[in-house]
Parts: sequence; C-alpha cells; structure tokens
Amino acid sequence: MREITYRDALREALIEEMQRDKTVFLLGEDIGLYWEGAFKVTKELAKRFGVERVRDTPISESAIVGAAVGAAITGMRPVAEIMFGDLVTLAMDQIVNQAAKIHYMFGGQANVPLVIRTPFGGGVNIAAHHSQSLEAWFMHTPGLYVATPSTPYDAKGLLKTAIRNDNPVVFCEHKLLYPIKGLIPEEEFTIPFGSADIKREGADVTIVATMFMVHEALKAAETLEKDNLSVEVVDPRTLIPLDKEAIVSSVKKTGHLIVVTEDCKTAGVGAEIAAIVAEEAIDYLDAPIRRVAEPDTPIPFSPTLEKFVIPNEESIIKAVKEIV
Repeated sequence: MREITYRDALREALIEEMQRDKTVFLLGEDIGLYWEGAFKVTKELAKRFGVERVRDTPISESAIVGAAVGAAITGMRPVAEIMFGDLVTLAMDQIVNQAAKIHYMFGGQANVPLVIRTPFGGGVNIAAHHSQSLEAWFMHTPGLYVATPSTPYDAKGLLKTAIRNDNPVVFCEHKLLYPIKGLIPEEEFTIPFGSADIKREGADVTIVATMFMVHEALKAAETLEKDNLSVEVVDPRTLIPLDKEAIVSSVKKTGHLIVVTEDCKTAGVGAEIAAIVAEEAIDYLDAPIRRVAEPDTPIPFSPTLEKFVIPNEESIIKAVKEIV
C-alpha cells in the first residue's frame, strides 16, 4: 500500500486505462499541454500520450459532450472533463437526452461508453456559478450511472470501472477532495458500482454521507464518541446504482438515520435515500429521519455565508443529538 492524493489516484486510473485500451482518450477545456487541467488531474498526460489522446477543446461544454457521445457510439471510450460541475448545465441535452437514451431508443444496437468527469461542491469561495452540487439531477435520468467517490481508493477504483462500463457515467468529484491523501494498493484493482462502503461501524445511529460530507461525518462520529454515541458512517460510493441493501441493513441495526449531502435539500439525494428507508425499513426506525443538506439557496460568495450554508461537523452533530 502507498499513500497518494485523490488527484493522483484519478490520474493513475486514467494512465492505466489509457495504457490498457487504446480506444480511451480524454477531451476537455485546458486539459492538455499548456494548462494540464484546472485541478491538475491530467498533469503531464498530453506529454505522455500525445495531443490526439489528450485533446484540448473549445470553450463549449455542449461541443465537448456532443463530440464525446459521437465518439462513444462509434467505438471509442472518451473521458470528457467538464471544468466545473455547474457547467454541465450547458450540455444537458447531450447528457440526458442523447447519451442516457441512445442505447434504449436504438433497441440496444448502440452503446455509449462515456465518462463525464466533473468537480462539484463549495468550500473554495468561488460563488454560485462554480460551487453547486447537482448530482441529484443525474440520479433522476434513466440510463446514466452516477459515481461519487470520497477517498483516493474509491476514486481510482471507481474511475477504472467507469471507463470500462458500456454505459454513460457521470463521475462526480469534489474540489476539496483533490489534495486529500489515502492508501492505494500497488496492484491493479477496480470497485464494482452499487457497492457501498461502511467507512465506520457503529450501533446507535446511521449516517449516510456522500463525497466530502463523508469526511465531515467521520469527524462528527469521532466527536460524538466522547458522548458515548456510536455512529455508523455509510458511503454509497455510487448513487446509480445505489446499494439500498447496505443502507437499509445499517438502519435496521441502529434504528436511526441521518443523510448528509451537499446538494440542496428539496428533492435532493437525501430525499431519495430517506424515501427508500421509509418504504423498506420504517418499522425499524426509533426516530424521524433527518436530512442535513444545503438550504435552497444559491451558494454565497461571502466566505462567512458560504460556511454557514454548507453542512459541516457541527450541523451533523446537532442533527444526531436531535434524534438520539
């Protein structure tokens, strides 16, 4: 095992898959020779694989995804980078009306082995156009897979699985995760979609958390342990497919559920997870479900206000103490 950053884990996955399969190529704004990616995930890859396989594109998200969809259905495995997750809005037709539906609408005669990598989330003070978490939009679209890795290990294993998948995958990263370090095996590995990870075992309350919120939940769990509260932290790792069995099993054990996500509370990821538990495990609940999410507001530019609206350790602890 070796310790590397989330950023380097993603880069390793790209390198290994590009070496393994010559149909894999990258495209996106400023990912190539000059800038090497806004968050440096593609650093030195253009030098290593050439500009044909690490392609800088015009500043047009619809063109990036449109070209990637076309390449995918004609036999390539594109990995498209959208510089900020908010900008997927400029390619929604290509993502939700084309990539997600082609396999179904053509009776299985065409596949779309496409990965769209993009960073979501706030915490870096870049305001409402560059700080949203929109992963729930893609959960709502049949035909898309949605990955949400929270650690370097998960990032590498899930990205390799995504690239090998014959279906379109929206691969959600979080800006604050790129420098986080974690242990990675020396040998090759992949992580199957639809397999949640119990990041911490506990007996009193289940916290289901995604992406950067996993780390806030783990901090909250450590603090709550001093109050003799045992917290189990479940990381779904992929939202589509979602490991419902792992979530429901944890709730049956603890009798309490809190869902912590960084998207808006209304109709968000937490609402879907809460509904699943209400449908399948309500008799095991000893208290109402709590959702800890952003209020329904654009992300403020002010650092003080941004910190106020984004869930954190303190808001998670407060939710736990309300129901336990």
